[in-house]
Amino acid sequence: MLRWIDVLKFAKYSNPEPYRRVEKTDAAWQAQLTPAQFNILRLKGTEPPYRNAYCRSYEPGVYACVGCGSLLFNSTEKYHAISGWPSFTQPITKAAIKYLFDDTHHMHRIEVQCNVCEGHLGHVFPDGPAPSGLRYCINSKSIIRIEPVINN
Repeated sequence: MLRWIDVLKFAKYSNPEPYRRVEKTDAAWQAQLTPAQFNILRLKGTEPPYRNAYCRSYEPGVYACVGCGSLLFNSTEKYHAISGWPSFTQPITKAAIKYLFDDTHHMHRIEVQCNVCEGHLGHVFPDGPAPSGLRYCINSKSIIRIEPVINN
């Protein structure tokens, strides 16, 4: 389980190695993504709070990066944080997320990106529920929910 100290170490020293890398030109990203997705994933934008697809959605499944399809979060780690954006307590694997210090907008935060395509997802904060204490605050337009496979 990742804790705040792990996040700080990743941001300061070195992020986990991704299992693969996806690199594209801005033109290729623009051709693949909607304008809103491009603004968030590639330009580090933020969608409006509460008016987004996954803020109040709690269906089972996994959440993947809308840019490269890498698995990022499991719905079992999603919770209602009253922040206006989907919130998770843990990534699906340690290497799924890249952490960077973000001092923009006169704030000190840690940005989270997809570790495979380096798409901006949102930020992580140390005010989440126990036991990890983490709150990954994620833009809905940067992720897509994949429904679970049900074996009969």
